Amino acid sequence: MDNPVTAAAIDRADIARILSEALPFMQFYDDQTVVIKYGGHAMVDPELSRHFANDIVQLKLCGINPIVVHGGGPQIGRMLDRMGVKSDFVDGLRVTDQETMSVVEMVLSGSINKAIVASIHRAGGKAVGISGKDGNLLIAKKLELIKEDPRTGQNIAYDLGFVGDPERVNPSILSTIIHSDAIPVIAPIGVGEDGATYNVNADMAAGAIAAAVQAKRLLLLTDVAGVLDAGNQLIEELSIGEVPRLIERGVITGGMIPKVRSCVEVVEAGVEGVVIVDGRVPHCVLMELLTPHGVGTRIARSAPNADSGKR
Repeated sequence: MDNPVTAAAIDRADIARILSEALPFMQFYDDQTVVIKYGGHAMVDPELSRHFANDIVQLKLCGINPIVVHGGGPQIGRMLDRMGVKSDFVDGLRVTDQETMSVVEMVLSGSINKAIVASIHRAGGKAVGISGKDGNLLIAKKLELIKEDPRTGQNIAYDLGFVGDPERVNPSILSTIIHSDAIPVIAPIGVGEDGATYNVNADMAAGAIAAAVQAKRLLLLTDVAGVLDAGNQLIEELSIGEVPRLIERGVITGGMIPKVRSCVEVVEAGVEGVVIVDGRVPHCVLMELLTPHGVGTRIARSAPNADSGKR
């Protein structure tokens, strides 16, 4: 009579299957750079934060070069509330005066950045925390926001204060960190040509950095499943040519419109694919990159699955 299959044997078989599935993706991304914008629920939930740190360390061990760019809006808001500083938003961008800018820099470059670095160290990796001001990594200019008044049809210019628009990226400091076997963790603070400090939207900063280093992938961790179709079902793959049509038909709406348009710009700048990732899913980074099953919507230049079947 055959011996029964033990639980341990089943576990070993599962491990072998997972590794065999992951191997082609490890080869696909070997020595490639992946930029991950870290924010949303994945950043404030302790368990998801731990999974994220483990994922980033595993990527580095697999020969992939991850670069983390983080946000911190909720933490900044809480600190401003504690200090009694009022905060206004226009199109999701925080109006940033000099006092607010000091708080933004303190929170992003200080407590948040160092907490992420420490989390990666606890997961067994090495990380270096920097801001966009270090090594003149992220040169920014004052963001000009012009909106049409729906009542009059006239264009109105909004002064957002020290909100920055990425103008140039100097990635040499990133190359130094990566080649030291460490993982760069970047606070999205930019510096102007005149030395002024700017609060840069984390998505915009991550996109500019991904384009500058010609990353294989840019992952944007969010609190949504991805881009949904008219039936509220996830669209797993989008070519950049499909985006204008989906916006025109009202399939892509609201705050997803600027996010998707930003993704298109990053792809047009040379990044092979941008993925809007559901950061609420445990181990979403590893699942997106090293398994056949994605965790969000990939936006690329080509038609779905045209590039060797790899997401």
